[in-house]
Amino acid sequence: MKFDLENGYVVKADGEMLVGGEFVVFKDSMKNWEPPYENKKISESEVQEIIHQVKQSTNENTVQISFE
Repeated sequence: MKFDLENGYVVKADGEMLVGGEFVVFKDSMKNWEPPYENKKISESEVQEIIHQVKQSTNENTVQISFE
């Protein structure tokens, strides 16, 4: 799954679609930004901010995303 932070930075994360419409994202797969920032590591605080933004943008009408 790709997360576009709308600031030029995009991160790709591995995950799995579960029965019932929930998608689980593996936090440890978020290591580097996508090009053109692929040489820049993603910090733990940035991962937490991504999680926060994703949780704020989901509702009962969207695919439910959880992070492990």
